[in-house]
Amino acid sequence: MLSPLPAIFIFLLITSMADAGEASESSIYDVLKLNGLPMGLLPKGVTNFSLDDSGKFEVRLDRACNAKFENELHYDMNVTGTLSYGQIDGLVGISAQDLFLWFPVIEIRVDIPSSGLIYFDVGVVSKQYSLSSFESPRDCLAAPGPDLREGKRIVESVSKIMSRKLRFELDKDNLGRTSL
Repeated sequence: MLSPLPAIFIFLLITSMADAGEASESSIYDVLKLNGLPMGLLPKGVTNFSLDDSGKFEVRLDRACNAKFENELHYDMNVTGTLSYGQIDGLVGISAQDLFLWFPVIEIRVDIPSSGLIYFDVGVVSKQYSLSSFESPRDCLAAPGPDLREGKRIVESVSKIMSRKLRFELDKDNLGRTSL
């Protein structure tokens, strides 16, 4: 009599291949939703995406484009980052406009979904938006890349000022301790 092990092995192999096929069929929008993020973080027009086991992803768009939310967002043709539940870290390829300046977005997070807020971190500050603004993917209009030089200069200047201020406070604190 034949052992049932080969039949079970073949069944498991076929089942796992079917599951893998279904996983690769899911869209980046489904992946965002499964990770506690709104589907509208990325615009319509994603042509391809990849996601590895560590959460690193790459999204490819037909072209660089801008989408209008509360502010305007610019998406490069390639957007990369690391996805974990409720946040995207190490983000490259998305910029946000505020007061006529463009800032590279380095992190997006939803701390408490019931708050209705989503945070975009541009290095020195985080800007909060209404989570409902990102419920569905937006149309994205072709656009050249934004000029990030001025925004980066502001971020660098504020960082330097904050660093000097912290160093001054530490030096002042150390001076007070040495004189005791």
